[in-house]
Amino acid sequence: MATLAPPFALLLALLRLAGGAFPEELGPLSTVPSEVVRRYPVFVGRAHRSSLRQEPLHIQSILKVNRTLYIGSRDDLFRVELDNVVGDEMFYSKKRAWESNKNDIRICRMKGKQEDECRNFMKVLLSRPGGLFVCGTNAFNPLCANYTRDTLEMVGETISGMARCPYDPKHANVALFADGNLFTATVTDFLAIDAVIYRSLGAPGPPDRQTRLQVVPSAVEWGPHIYFFFRELGMEFNYLEKAVVSRVARVCKDDVGGSQRVLEKQWTSFLKARLNCSIPGDSHFYFNQLHSTSPILRSHGRDVILGVFSTPTNSIPGSAVCAFDMQQLAHVFDGRFKEQKSPESIWTPVPDELVPKPRPGGCAVQGSRFNSSNVFPDEVLNFVKTHPLMDEAVPSLGQRPWIVKTMVRYQLNKMVVDTEAGPYRNQTVLFLGSTKGTILKFLMIPGPRDRSVAGGNIFLEELDGFNREKCGEDSPQARQLLSLTLDRPGHSLLLAFPSCVVRVPVARCQLFSRCMKNCIPPAAGNQVLRGWGTGDGGSTCSLLRPGTRLPFEQDVEHGNTSHLGDCDGLLQESLMEEPEGLVTINLLVVSAVSAFATGAALSGLAVCWIMGRKHRRPVPAGRGRGGGSGAAQRREGAGHAGTGRAGSVASVSRHSGGGGDRPRSQADALFDMSNGWTKAGDLDPGLLPTPEQTPCRRSAPLRACASPNRAGTRARPSWDPRLTPPPPPPST
Repeated sequence: MATLAPPFALLLALLRLAGGAFPEELGPLSTVPSEVVRRYPVFVGRAHRSSLRQEPLHIQSILKVNRTLYIGSRDDLFRVELDNVVGDEMFYSKKRAWESNKNDIRICRMKGKQEDECRNFMKVLLSRPGGLFVCGTNAFNPLCANYTRDTLEMVGETISGMARCPYDPKHANVALFADGNLFTATVTDFLAIDAVIYRSLGAPGPPDRQTRLQVVPSAVEWGPHIYFFFRELGMEFNYLEKAVVSRVARVCKDDVGGSQRVLEKQWTSFLKARLNCSIPGDSHFYFNQLHSTSPILRSHGRDVILGVFSTPTNSIPGSAVCAFDMQQLAHVFDGRFKEQKSPESIWTPVPDELVPKPRPGGCAVQGSRFNSSNVFPDEVLNFVKTHPLMDEAVPSLGQRPWIVKTMVRYQLNKMVVDTEAGPYRNQTVLFLGSTKGTILKFLMIPGPRDRSVAGGNIFLEELDGFNREKCGEDSPQARQLLSLTLDRPGHSLLLAFPSCVVRVPVARCQLFSRCMKNCIPPAAGNQVLRGWGTGDGGSTCSLLRPGTRLPFEQDVEHGNTSHLGDCDGLLQESLMEEPEGLVTINLLVVSAVSAFATGAALSGLAVCWIMGRKHRRPVPAGRGRGGGSGAAQRREGAGHAGTGRAGSVASVSRHSGGGGDRPRSQADALFDMSNGWTKAGDLDPGLLPTPEQTPCRRSAPLRACASPNRAGTRARPSWDPRLTPPPPPPST
């Protein structure tokens, strides 16, 4: 028992530390049952309920314009009216096919692509004055065209989609219109080697090739710049391993390229900086994989953009939401540059006195000496060409993530923000989508000093948005959430999967029946989107739309419901059950410490058993209590030696069982030792061979080993050094 005490004492000590060092992540206050989600409207590509469902949709992009939803899929463009939803399914009002011609398909197949890949996947779907701008992969020969919004008729001729649309539907891309120009970021070749930021359809735009750029989740317009958020291999770290980091880059909207000598038809304003989304500490824990960003939000006088980050797939699973102030972000681009003087040297900041004038990376100012980017001095253009990286990283707002989810079996990759939630439009609710199609809803709590910085969050709800019955095959590929869109007038979310679009309400007031206690939960679980209101049908739990004038009760700050009666007939158990993918850190720590304690206990028992076997001594038959004299032992040994066959070896260890034991060979005696041959210092003197026990040489006659002679003297025994140690000299 003494061996087991230290491990269990250590276990109890570590369990106390687990509560403080590893606080348990709280699960959702409610989990929506799957049978409820199955009743929500789904679009699967049908015109009406009686039409047959054809092949899967292969949705690539969606666009919501007012109360109309446009869906770009493989070979088809759909128009869906959001206000004309009947029952549990949404139907399209218009459909337009845009397929690749046979020649493009033939060339695509000749290049080694499969038949399913040589189709037209619509990757770009944008709204522009007077219609839609659509680009498709077109069997690895991208094309773009303009369409009307009402009838989905093609307007004009198609144009090349190179640098506007990717070749492969699996490649990421981003596109937006700003000041009449199309800004895109995607690959520019069949093999997806080069990635560019490109401007077209307006003033001639310079492409800037960034060969290490990997994924561009989003782009936003802010001030005179376009900001691109992307991931790439970081080359500025002082170690050999490749590290993927998240960055933000910006270009001037009026950049027309450099001079004929330097950066001709290339960006003169391209600069980039790292995004810092990490948990502070002695060594920061970074979330380096950026997946998506929100639009620029106005929050308490600040322009803020939020991003969803995660750890790499081969690391500890975790996701985080970080916010960035656009003013701080722009300030980083006014800071110091970073450089590497030689391939063997480390990256260091560039001294301010070595930065040329005017400052590299700036925009041309009308009416000044440098009113166009192509008149910048060559020194400035050469500097921005070789020094695009900023030294300082963009800090997150509040110096830490707003939301952190770890030890879950999915990654968060999509996000939409409602900054005008609640009846007074003063609450912020985040909806996060995961790689498994689940939706997480968080209420952000403003900080005590700065209300634009989150002081905490409440995990309100979790639901599985994928409809297994209507969306087809339930697989990891089918569950990939392509986009998450907020339909604020319709109080719903639009979830786009490869084979369907699901419309999910932002609140589920009907689940709380007519019970006030469940409709107005305590402050930690208050749903800002619902309240206890009084209408024509009596009091009930209802959705609180912004600006509602109906009387309602809602207690966000205190939420004391102890005076209210209990509820009957509610799905309380299914709403509060633990989500399937949640694994707490406490459980992980307890499992690890328990395994350590169990291993320590078993190791102690094994060592005790081995040591006991090692120190166990075989006792000769005649040396125990009540045993015979030494002469009797010698006579017994002589009898054994005389009765054996020629060349036999009598055992040198005799058990204390009795005189009838059979003679044992030396090989048998070896297995009585605890670990092979015993050490010389551990030999029992009573087990040393005596002259009577020593066998004869094989070459000597048997009479040389006779018994004691008549004169009472013994014959000199023969000694074989291969069998036993030499006998001690006779004492005088």
